[in-house]
Amino acid sequence: MKKIFQLEAIVGEDAYDQALGLLTLEVPFGWEEESLPTGESRFRVHCENADFIRNLCNVFEVRLPGARCAVQSLEEQDWVAAWKQFFTPVPCGRRFVVLPPWLADSEEFSDRVKVFIEPKSAFGTGHHATTALCLMVLSDLLDAGRLSPGETFLDLGTGSGVLGIACCKSGLRGEGLDIDSLAVENALENRTLNEVEEFAVGQGSIDAVPGKTYDLVLANILARPLIELAPLIVQACKPGACLVLSGLLEIQADSVEAAYTAQCLPRPRRVLDGEWCALVWD
Repeated sequence: MKKIFQLEAIVGEDAYDQALGLLTLEVPFGWEEESLPTGESRFRVHCENADFIRNLCNVFEVRLPGARCAVQSLEEQDWVAAWKQFFTPVPCGRRFVVLPPWLADSEEFSDRVKVFIEPKSAFGTGHHATTALCLMVLSDLLDAGRLSPGETFLDLGTGSGVLGIACCKSGLRGEGLDIDSLAVENALENRTLNEVEEFAVGQGSIDAVPGKTYDLVLANILARPLIELAPLIVQACKPGACLVLSGLLEIQADSVEAAYTAQCLPRPRRVLDGEWCALVWD
C-alpha cells in the first residue's frame, strides 16, 4: 500500500519567522500550520517522496536546533481519511471554488466554477494563500474582460494543475509545466477528474516551450526561480499579455519586481493575502 510521509516540526515563538522563511524556501507545495496553547507553532509537511521529507527534517534540525522534529509514514487509507477531515471547500474570487472529488455532488456553490482536486502531497489545493491569490486574480481578470475564451495560457509550476484547470473551465487553452514528476502525475489525474480538454501537461520548466508565447502566463513558484527565469518568462508573454507571479512573501516582492522591470515591464500591481503576495501585470 502506498505511503505518505509526514514531517512534524514544533518551534518556539521566537523561531516562528525563521521556520516560516525556511518552509517558504524549501517547500513549494504548502504545509499545515497550527498555533499551540504553549505559544509554540506546529508545522506539518506531507509528501509521497520520503527523501524530500528526510532532507527537510535535516534542514530543520541544522537551521533550527531548538525545533522538535519527527518523521512518520501514513498508510494511504489514513491519508485519505485525514484529508476528508482537513479539506474544506475554498472559494476564490467571484468565480471559483476548489473542491475534493468526494464533494462533487454537493449542491453548494452552484453559482461558481467548480475545480476538483484529488489531494496528493498538497500540490496546490487552494488552501495555500498563493494558490488562492492566483485564482482570485484569474477571476478578476476574467470579470474585467482582460481574458477571453479561446486565448492561451502557460501555467508554470502547475503542481496539482488547479490553475490550468480553472483556466480551461473558463474557456482558455494552454499548457502546464512542472519540474516534479509527482506533480505532473497529480495534474494529469486532476485533468481527467475535471474532464477538461485543451490542457497539455508536461514535465519541465519554461525552457521546455522555447519560442512559444501566451495571452496569460501564471507562475506560482518561488522568488528565486522567478528572478532567475525572468527573461524567459517575459519572452513567453505575447504583447499585451497578462502576467501573474506568486509563491512569494511580500518582503520578497521588491526583488522579484526589480527583475521584471529590468526586462522593460512597467511596475505591477500587488495583491496581498496576509504576508503573501502576487505581482500582476494586466
